[in-house]
Amino acid sequence: MITILETSALNTVQDLGRPGYRNLGVGTSGVMDALALRVGNILLGNPVDDACIELQTYPFVLRFDAPASLAVTGIDAAIEIDGRTILPWMVETVAAGQVLRVGPPKTGARGYICIAGGIEVPVVLGSRSTQLRGGFGGLDGRPLEAGDTLQTTGATLDVSGYGALPPAAVLDTVACGDDAKVIHLRAMPATDYELFTPESRQRLWDTPWRITPQSNRVGYRLSGAPLELHHRVELRSYGVIAGIVQVPPAGEPIVQLADANTVGGYPRIATVIEADLWRLAQARIGTRIRFHECSFAEGVAAMRPVDAYLDDLRMMVDRYRTSARCRAGIRSGDRA
Repeated sequence: MITILETSALNTVQDLGRPGYRNLGVGTSGVMDALALRVGNILLGNPVDDACIELQTYPFVLRFDAPASLAVTGIDAAIEIDGRTILPWMVETVAAGQVLRVGPPKTGARGYICIAGGIEVPVVLGSRSTQLRGGFGGLDGRPLEAGDTLQTTGATLDVSGYGALPPAAVLDTVACGDDAKVIHLRAMPATDYELFTPESRQRLWDTPWRITPQSNRVGYRLSGAPLELHHRVELRSYGVIAGIVQVPPAGEPIVQLADANTVGGYPRIATVIEADLWRLAQARIGTRIRFHECSFAEGVAAMRPVDAYLDDLRMMVDRYRTSARCRAGIRSGDRA
């Protein structure tokens, strides 16, 4: 079991989400940065969809009331166990009574505390994810609060001290130019792309859009020169998924994210490809982003390096743990 000692708003229990219920009006939810959760669960030998704690605000402090192995992924931040600094993206094992503190990130926006064996909260519609708008899942359908306790399996790994290179250090993206502070995202023209004027279509790709404070897990509202339609249109409602870029009447885009509505009716100008959604999830309020046009085939192909990165990580973890167990067995045999 773990006990939350300090937390700010909107930190929740999440897993990879609950697909398959959008026809009932239930959004997918789940972590914003699915790649960071997958990495954490691979490092710990967990099933890929085990639940974690998603951090959006800091500092966050918890106490382990039983031994545990853990990894903090998604961000580069000041992370401490009983005042001892540990690295992100690394596996650590703690004893009962030890305290983990995660400070504000130096890079990235959302951190993920992954624990061996996952976090045990009730499964609702096939997922442990918190659905804040519906008030279900996670811990009573709400953000975590100081004093909350979460059940864990108490599992610990026989080896620790290994980790992963962050995805940003491994996965290539589109050319970044000279401004490293701009996040570059590949996107495909969407169904209603041709409804926009040629000038607006070009502006979509040329504008460094700023993420406004009116942004959350539902979607990022972007600030920039408005995008204009050839003429006003009335669209039938359609299904919405993470990555769709909608344009409301004011002309400033909204990128739908993990807690997106199940249906929408604003014109769709583009869709951020799945391979780049984790980059968007780690963008902070005020950050500027640039869209770069890609084809459907290029969007599908962009997932191959992501899958290869995860496959290589699984192989590394398996080899490291096997090697460490062999070394431990040799040392034990020498003592005998």
